[in-house]
Amino acid sequence: MNAVIKNFFFSLNIISGVLFIFFTLVTCDSKPSVRYTPDSSGNINTVNVVMTKTNWEGDLGKKVRSSLGETYEGLPIDEPQFSFKYLEPKIFNGFARHSRNIIQFVKDSVAKFNLYSDLYARPQVVAKIHGADSEEMMFFLEQNEKLIKGVFVENEIKEKSRRISKSLSTERNIQNRFEVQIKYPSAYKVVKDTANFIWVQKRISKGHLNLIVYSIPIKIFDKNISKSIIGLRDSIGKTHIPGRLKGSYMITEKAYKPYFYKTQLLGGASYLTKGTWEVANDYMAGPFINYLTSDTLRKRWIAIEGFVFAPSMSKRDYMFELETIIKSVSFNKNR
Repeated sequence: MNAVIKNFFFSLNIISGVLFIFFTLVTCDSKPSVRYTPDSSGNINTVNVVMTKTNWEGDLGKKVRSSLGETYEGLPIDEPQFSFKYLEPKIFNGFARHSRNIIQFVKDSVAKFNLYSDLYARPQVVAKIHGADSEEMMFFLEQNEKLIKGVFVENEIKEKSRRISKSLSTERNIQNRFEVQIKYPSAYKVVKDTANFIWVQKRISKGHLNLIVYSIPIKIFDKNISKSIIGLRDSIGKTHIPGRLKGSYMITEKAYKPYFYKTQLLGGASYLTKGTWEVANDYMAGPFINYLTSDTLRKRWIAIEGFVFAPSMSKRDYMFELETIIKSVSFNKNR
């Protein structure tokens, strides 16, 4: 392991340049060059893992699945952050190299970690870990798993945004009402538009995806912000989001405590809440993600929330779509 540690500190110089590598293709010739790079492919939130079968079935494979495949937060049933597609090194060529996210383990006497952008296709992230054995490779994986996961997530957000941009909605209800622009597909249609509340929805085969936007005065919250957000959600649900039965309405699931974070959105202090919703007096439930961000210029809070109803179906990619849409929000340029 002394050799591993020595190589690790050597690799710090490499890792410090990762952000540069991520956005730049390094060539041996300093002159500008043009090369054909095919389009990358693959389902959203999928990672191709290249290693020997022995390693895939052993501790190294288990470590990859546990570290990069940790649970996607806020879902009623656990689903992994990424799905994995295993490839043996001997078949990692041609079209197999066109996947958008790749982590490759290479047996090498020099232990190191490298991160590449658009190496075989575009857009693409390739993480390469070299080591003499599985122990060395696991060491470098553990040291860099947050970085690897972060660039994979960012790559998927960019790809999902690109796909959404192919067919954007031309509706301007949200933009005109709240002075914010948000990019969502034309498949989403307005189902409710009141004085201070807009609800758009996309139908899917067994349910629907929903996006709601509303605003409230800046001074409405007390010191217990997380409790206040849940109370606000339940109030909005009772007023604006009815269930299928008379007297039913959406509330926050009481059996599970939501995830709660401080974050940034629209350039201001924001709060992110992820959890599960249910319908009072009915049997409906699903995941939600809520961003509440301050707009000091207008002395208000803007709430943007996505929630999914898709019984008996995987919900990870639906929630990922809604979060990508929410993160596209920006203030009107001329406000």
